[in-house]
Amino acid sequence: MMTTTTTTKEAVWIPTGNMNTARFAHTASILTNGTVLVAGGQGVSGLSTSAEVYNPSTGLWTTTGNLNTARMFHTQVTLTNGNVLVVGGQGMSGPLSSAEVYDPSTGIWTTTGNMNTVRFQYTASILTNGNVLVVGGQGVNGPLSSAEVYNPSTGLWTTIGNMNTARWGHTASILTNGNVLVVGGQGMSGVFGSAEVYNPSAGRWTIISYMNTARIVHTQVTLTNGNILVAGGQGMSGLYNNAEVYNLSTDFWITTGIVNTARIYHTASILTNGYVLVAGGINGSTALRNAEMYNPSTGLWTATGNMNTARVYHTASILTNGYVLVAGGAITGGITSNSAEIYG
Repeated sequence: MMTTTTTTKEAVWIPTGNMNTARFAHTASILTNGTVLVAGGQGVSGLSTSAEVYNPSTGLWTTTGNLNTARMFHTQVTLTNGNVLVVGGQGMSGPLSSAEVYDPSTGIWTTTGNMNTVRFQYTASILTNGNVLVVGGQGVNGPLSSAEVYNPSTGLWTTIGNMNTARWGHTASILTNGNVLVVGGQGMSGVFGSAEVYNPSAGRWTIISYMNTARIVHTQVTLTNGNILVAGGQGMSGLYNNAEVYNLSTDFWITTGIVNTARIYHTASILTNGYVLVAGGINGSTALRNAEMYNPSTGLWTATGNMNTARVYHTASILTNGYVLVAGGAITGGITSNSAEIYG
């Protein structure tokens, strides 16, 4: 497929209020009232327990209750009851199994049941029944194939069947049929192009067709047509500027347009118009300011306006008005950022 690099009208990245705490490798999620909760991460002085809430109406951040355990490379999901679950990650003494729940009405974090396995750099997906599936990651002895499910009603974790392949640095997304697609990552034998699907009803993992390119620390989003876009990442030969789309109905991966900038540890956000915004990340030792847009109808990537701050290990949250909030991250030289900006 022939691709071209074009530049559309200058996109608008607008600086908004700075976070109270600089951080990277943190997490963020949208609360039911439209505000954004950010928690944990690596701060200027080490791992952080701090959490804060962004109000899109005022552009201001307000500190809220601290996590019980400092952590980075954890996961965070907003539960169907409006509370927020934070799980695992890297702690002061290694990988964590602990989990805690944030109540937005009180601003308090309460410990809940521990996972059965310590893990970081894994994925967490909220299933259609409201339970949370965590998969893979790194444990004490390396990559994990294990998976477990959290029940918010009981606060307990249940171990389910293992994936076919132990992996970390992979991605996961919910398919339109409620199944979970896990893609790529790295294990003991190297970087994978393998993918597998978890069926919550059957409790079973099924291997599907391999990606065209093995990759790790890429991004993965479910498009509005139900297909899956995977972009960027790194393999045995270096960083990739390629992307591919998984067709759920045919079980085929199709190479799509070339990404303008090879990158890892970036973010990907699906916009209200169905386009995908990719922002930041790192290329070699340089954190990136640039962003680009994927058009699913044409399969082309278009350069869009640069962020005000280069950043990697940041978060991107889609606000209720359709804008994208990018917060924190590390910039070139290992400096931690407290800045935030909005794309819209």
